[in-house]
Amino acid sequence: MKIKIQFIVLFLLLPLISWAQTKVSGKITDTNNEEVPYASVYFKNSTDGVVANEYGKFYLESDKSYSILVVSFVGYKTLEIPFTKNVNYDLSIVLEPDNLLSEVKIFTGKTSKKNNPALDILKKIWERKRKNGLHMFAQYEFDKYEKVEFDLNSIDSTYQNKKLFKGMEFIFQQMDTSKITGKTYLPIFVNENIAQVYGDNKNKRKKEKSLGNKNSGFDTNQHIIAFVKDLYADYNIYDNYIKIFDKDFVSPLSRTGINVYNYVLADSAFIGDKWCYNIVYYPRRKGELTFKGDFWVNDSTFAIKKIAMEASKDANINWVKDIYIEQEFDVVNDSVFLLTRDHFMSDFALSKKEQSKGVYGKRTSIYKNHKFDIKHPEQFYTEKVNQFDESIYTRDDDFWQSYRFEPLSKDELGVYKMLDTLKTVPKFRMLFDLTSTILGNYYYIDKYNFDYGPLFSTFGYNDIEGIRLRAGGRTYFGPNDKWRLEGYGAYGLKDNQFKYGISGKILLDNDTRLILYAGNRRDIEQIGVSLTESKDVLGRSFASSSLFASGDNTKLTKINLSTLGFEIEPLKNLKFETTFSYRTLRPASDLFNLNYYIDETRTETSNETKQSEIMASIEYTPKRKTIGYGVDRKDIDNKYLRVYLRYTQGLKGVFDSNFKYEKLQFYVSKPLLLGGFGTLTPILEAGKTYGYVPLGLLNIVPGNQSWFNIQNTFANLNYYEFVTDQYVSMHLEHNFGGRLFSRIPWIRDFNLREIVGVRGMYGKISQGNIDMNASSINYRAPEDIYYEYYFGIGNIFKIFRLDFSWRGNYLDMPDARKFAVRGSFAIYF
Repeated sequence: MKIKIQFIVLFLLLPLISWAQTKVSGKITDTNNEEVPYASVYFKNSTDGVVANEYGKFYLESDKSYSILVVSFVGYKTLEIPFTKNVNYDLSIVLEPDNLLSEVKIFTGKTSKKNNPALDILKKIWERKRKNGLHMFAQYEFDKYEKVEFDLNSIDSTYQNKKLFKGMEFIFQQMDTSKITGKTYLPIFVNENIAQVYGDNKNKRKKEKSLGNKNSGFDTNQHIIAFVKDLYADYNIYDNYIKIFDKDFVSPLSRTGINVYNYVLADSAFIGDKWCYNIVYYPRRKGELTFKGDFWVNDSTFAIKKIAMEASKDANINWVKDIYIEQEFDVVNDSVFLLTRDHFMSDFALSKKEQSKGVYGKRTSIYKNHKFDIKHPEQFYTEKVNQFDESIYTRDDDFWQSYRFEPLSKDELGVYKMLDTLKTVPKFRMLFDLTSTILGNYYYIDKYNFDYGPLFSTFGYNDIEGIRLRAGGRTYFGPNDKWRLEGYGAYGLKDNQFKYGISGKILLDNDTRLILYAGNRRDIEQIGVSLTESKDVLGRSFASSSLFASGDNTKLTKINLSTLGFEIEPLKNLKFETTFSYRTLRPASDLFNLNYYIDETRTETSNETKQSEIMASIEYTPKRKTIGYGVDRKDIDNKYLRVYLRYTQGLKGVFDSNFKYEKLQFYVSKPLLLGGFGTLTPILEAGKTYGYVPLGLLNIVPGNQSWFNIQNTFANLNYYEFVTDQYVSMHLEHNFGGRLFSRIPWIRDFNLREIVGVRGMYGKISQGNIDMNASSINYRAPEDIYYEYYFGIGNIFKIFRLDFSWRGNYLDMPDARKFAVRGSFAIYF
């Protein structure tokens, strides 16, 4: 969560009086003082209710006045609790066993899969689920109002009175109490969006057109808006799995639900004019990605009328203490049920302890004005490449008064004014800028519109340069700049040499994202650590530093690289690129050489490669989501398909270039979410070089001598162990997401995640390239398919992953590493 909502960690919360008329909370136990989880708790003669959590605790709130609370669970006597006050907290409720209902006791704890009326109803839902929803119509359209809010919660008055917040006390004037958890909270961010949604089920097309978007205190900040949209992706409760924060939770309506949930038919009542059954569900096992809650289902159409879901507290998900979902459905055309209201709330926190402080993230979506079977031409759904209409983000108050489907509360309205005021407080600006610097890796100098960084590249080390000092930065007027200059300078204290890099790019056409770029870099680098190498002129491989590495790190190369090129995106997520480059390659020390023979008699050699190239590439990334509309964009996530094809032509004689050759390279990757079985990530690379070239221009199989995981490298290979001019590489990794560990007592308490993988490489090297070689490297290609396999443990302390890798073959090679350990740091949900 690095986008600029990091300011939320700076606020505190103070309890305030609530506005609801009836509130009650407590804990449910039995006569043996054992917790009774998942009991039904509701106000008598109403459908306002909740399901207690796995510890028997509950909180219930209603805008209406009630005087009797009903608590029930099969196998126990139903208990009615009268009260005279509107607010009743911390009730201790004891349920007695119902000895007269022995035939019902089978539903206590794990329920039976036989003779269970709840499962009979569930099967009817499966049969009829295709007869409800938008897919019943050829085309559809509706208006959608969406409100996203972030609130700081569970912060007491002692914390509020700290000196840190002196001068910012006014922020605590907007306090409220959550109807779901009963905790006090302070709204600190609100985003509203009104849109028109169109869909064509026959052609499988969908379009969402935003009419207005409003942020509290951030005006047109697209980074926050895009981040929020990705954080709260759409989901369908009728699907087998519900994706939340990149995790696949098993839906309570899933066809596999009977294997992971217990179901109980708890009640029946009218909701509006529809008679409905109430079914309570809760997980069969701990540690799995499941929910507990209840739903109301119509007795004739078996369509869901209302559903409440709360994620299991022991689910293997990081930084999120609680997740709540509520959805309501109404009837359209007398028979079809459509979603009309969706409320999602998550409690982000560093700890899952009950009293831990956190941030609520809430999304409320309301759907109205449905229309059906209105056909639009195909081009209507075509998505523009770089559409940005600033007027959408600057709508006046009259617009929002007209289009809001529900009014904002007094506290939500106050957030807009509070954030505008807060931005003028020097202490807040200092804290906000400090947080932005740490998370963004750049320090912004407002006076010069300049970003200094990346900060974490300031120091480095390798065997040739010794300690390496680096300073750099970029122009930065805003996230949507049409042009940008960037550069750096570096100095090695051992080789006493200065290195530098400079680049510039400009967006020439907004609609097609036509970008012109150029740059030059003179530096020392570890080449051959990527098969499909980056064309970023300032890009320098992580392997170039041996601060955290093993083995020999002297095989570094001096590189002088100049590039000039352009890219264009005529269709959304389809990019074409052409680049001209010129580079010289020389060994960085006498401990390594790139020599090659320059005559047929193999008597004369050269240790310098001069090469001009022209490159053309096509990149296709369907469903890729990005942030920004300027010359620079950032990916929101990496879950999309990437297909990349590159053709390179070596130009002999151009700027004294040495070689003529052709190179064809292909890359494809796509993470595959496999429901409750985790994520499989395959990566395929292939390439071939036509012609004879020296070591610096061949395809080196990328080894990894660092102590950290580097994608698409081989953990058990050293640098230059294999050299090819044609290759096929496959990486397969499966992350089970804790599915196996969650079934092992004690281990599941650590929320670890298991990863398995295999890497393989096939390649050849031609005799002509072998004959040209005069370097210090003896060419050998993996013609017998080199492979290695590994097992990883992820989510150690929520941020660390440790991999154990074994070499499968070629064990007799010099310095072959049969076993390797690699680690990596990352923040994931």
